[in-house]
Amino acid sequence: MKKTLRNNQLILSLIAVLASFFVAIIVMLLTRLNPLHFFVALIRTFSGYDILRGNFNPRYIGEFIQTSLPLILTGLSVGFAFRTGMFNIGAEGQVIMGSLGAVTVGILFDLPFYIHLPLAILAAAVFGALWAAIPGILKAKFGVHEVVVTIMLNYTALYFNAYILKLLPGSDNQKTVDIATSALLRSDFLRSITANSRMHWGFVVVIIAIIAFRFIIDRTTFGYELRAVGFNPSAAEYSGIKVQSRIVYAMIISGAFAGLAGAMLSLGTFDYGRVLYHFENYGFDGISVALLGGNTGLGILLSGVLFGILKSSQTMMQSLGIPLEIVNIVSGLIILFVAMQYGIQALLRRLSKRKEREDGSI
Repeated sequence: MKKTLRNNQLILSLIAVLASFFVAIIVMLLTRLNPLHFFVALIRTFSGYDILRGNFNPRYIGEFIQTSLPLILTGLSVGFAFRTGMFNIGAEGQVIMGSLGAVTVGILFDLPFYIHLPLAILAAAVFGALWAAIPGILKAKFGVHEVVVTIMLNYTALYFNAYILKLLPGSDNQKTVDIATSALLRSDFLRSITANSRMHWGFVVVIIAIIAFRFIIDRTTFGYELRAVGFNPSAAEYSGIKVQSRIVYAMIISGAFAGLAGAMLSLGTFDYGRVLYHFENYGFDGISVALLGGNTGLGILLSGVLFGILKSSQTMMQSLGIPLEIVNIVSGLIILFVAMQYGIQALLRRLSKRKEREDGSI
């Protein structure tokens, strides 16, 4: 039964993607843009091969992979919350706090790399988890809806991050000093085989996170309790599950995934802390990634890769005359069609139940 549901979800997600591309083609034709250039940019970003010029550049592959990593992790964050009945809109703030934790440890500590790097990554996960624990506690203890709290905490994280980073030694109004080499995910080997792209060892962290996501939510009693609380808190409490603690734990784990995304950015992509004055939307994009991926580990991986390709191909699209708005249209259409598929599924389930009742009454 579960395998059938997963297959149906994969088919529906694929239909959503294809439908969004089809509508985007119509929009491009109506605005006198060449759809071929759109797909040339996507293909080159994904494969490194330029079908127009016939040359190959692995740098594009490395760039789209490193762009996909934080998107996959924020997708896991939002997807984990969804699977446990929570709606985590605060992944953006948790990414920022995770980045802050990684940067702070990376700059202030002088340790061997085999201690420094794991400690910086752990700090990112802990900072994200603690930030997510706030709305979890408020919901568990006082019934405050997590959507309201997480939205407000996004802005709090943004300005708190800017304040703390400016206090670090050597910081200015834009960025910190470079993070110690011993705390970086940077890889000269990976950069050399991808023509000096920014690809780094963060993909190992992402693989471990996907495995942990699948194991916790699907393979453990603890994960079953989290899902039970999300599905029906009253029934879960009646069966002896500690509802309040499970709500908090669900948000903590969700925040830890988002915090790791912050580590990907600071320790892998930029190698320094950035004083941000606006959101970069990694957390908000994670909502799209989770929805398209059906809140499953494999689905989120594939969805994150797709959104990473779309995000990475924007510069190339501009060089070919395709405006950035086309990518935004495609991303929005994907979510629109995903939302429609859930509505269609709900309608079909309702009609099926009505038919069963009518058959039973005859």
